[in-house]
Amino acid sequence: MVNVDPTTPLLRMSNIVKHFPGAKALDGVDLEVLPGEVHCLLGQNGAGKSTLIKVLSGAHQPDSGTITLSGDEVKISNPVAALKIGIATMYQELDVVDGLSVAENVFMGHELATAGVSRRREASKRTREILNQLGHPEIRPSREVGTLSAAGKQIVSMARALSHNAKVIVMDEPSAVLDSEEVDNLFKVVETLQARGVAIIYISHRMDEIRRIGDRITVLKDGRSVGQNLDAQETPTLELIKLMTGRSVEHAIPPRVSVDRSADAALLEVSDLALPGVFSGVSFHVKPGEILGIAGLVGSGRSEILETLYGARRASHGTVTVDGKPVKRGSVPSAVAAGIGLCPEERKSQGLILGEPIYRNITMSTFARFAKSGLLNESAERKAAQEQATALDLRPVNVNRNAGTLSGGNQQKLILARWLVHGCRVLLLDEPTRGVDVGARSEIYQLITRLAEEGAAIVVVSSEIPEVLGLSDRVIVVADGSVVTESPASALTEEDVLNLVMEGSAA
Repeated sequence: MVNVDPTTPLLRMSNIVKHFPGAKALDGVDLEVLPGEVHCLLGQNGAGKSTLIKVLSGAHQPDSGTITLSGDEVKISNPVAALKIGIATMYQELDVVDGLSVAENVFMGHELATAGVSRRREASKRTREILNQLGHPEIRPSREVGTLSAAGKQIVSMARALSHNAKVIVMDEPSAVLDSEEVDNLFKVVETLQARGVAIIYISHRMDEIRRIGDRITVLKDGRSVGQNLDAQETPTLELIKLMTGRSVEHAIPPRVSVDRSADAALLEVSDLALPGVFSGVSFHVKPGEILGIAGLVGSGRSEILETLYGARRASHGTVTVDGKPVKRGSVPSAVAAGIGLCPEERKSQGLILGEPIYRNITMSTFARFAKSGLLNESAERKAAQEQATALDLRPVNVNRNAGTLSGGNQQKLILARWLVHGCRVLLLDEPTRGVDVGARSEIYQLITRLAEEGAAIVVVSSEIPEVLGLSDRVIVVADGSVVTESPASALTEEDVLNLVMEGSAA
């Protein structure tokens, strides 16, 4: 342990104010972080968390307020200046460069060089040491980052943060694309950093992580700090939710009404589906009103199954039918015409056009409905979009705003609105609550349950086992590209699913 006073804040942000055109993003936020602690920052999407860490990282300049580090007031003019004084940030959105190697990404911005000559061997050696520390020796420093999975890219982003001799490391949803073993490795690294006196600002919507690793909590709401220095283990969850939302919220998954569907025909039927090198022999069915959960580790093939059903990937074998009619392999138009809609894992990059208005994002899969003589009827588009936005309680409800201005939970609702306007009866949801705050998460759970009750066939992929078990009627578990079991959700425990995804057999 380094020789520091554990009771004196290493970092203090006082009365931070930040305006953007038409909005006050931060309205006098206070945050203090002790050396060697994990300080959790909570708040709904849009509460000001991202703006605050961008002020700390030098990406934004505050309009007023002060920042002190190790007792000295600092002015952080840009991200390079933040790194020089010991503040490193791991952003939720992956910030790696696909065309470069792992080592080049790790030392980007502070390249190892002598007299202008890059010391590649040393960079490779130090990168390998950091990756070993993170528990990922299989990632080669020379590997091109674009060939890595999302989880692999997150590991590279972590390695970059660790390559700096940082006093403060900000981790923004670092576990979002990690499986349980990778999260364990991350937490071991955090514990090592704590022992060195490094302060960690940890942003997560997962309460189990906050309980496990956090020391204290600061809660933001509407750009203000409404709860400060709360005990991460002892503060009740409902109290935290009330601080975040300003109201009491029932955050549990709503109970499902038991319905006998034994006589019903399947709406979605998947038979012996295969994608070379990813999965094979995948078969299941979903009836109207059913929710089927798919559980598996990152890389098990779970997301690729949904993408293949949607036609974004072309299966080499097997069939997909909707209402008894076959869907053409590898054809998104065929899948959409059959009534299949996909809410992808990466909603910002794969599901939305952030610079386009909300109404256009909602109607983009249904243009033919709003076209006359080759021209779009924007008035009809807006009306249909407004109806769905109101029905789903999209906030803000102004459909002329750009999709990029919405919070994560409302962006998820936006994609659902698109498929409801289209009339899709089969909904494929990949990580529907990733990066979504607890208030919006509750709303999405209720929405998914309601859509099932209205007759949709829903398939949900989630890294959170309690979410899969709580939402689903039935669950299939995928390991190494194969379905290892199918079972009623009520017959499985979290331990059962963990054993299945890790070992391929139940406890």
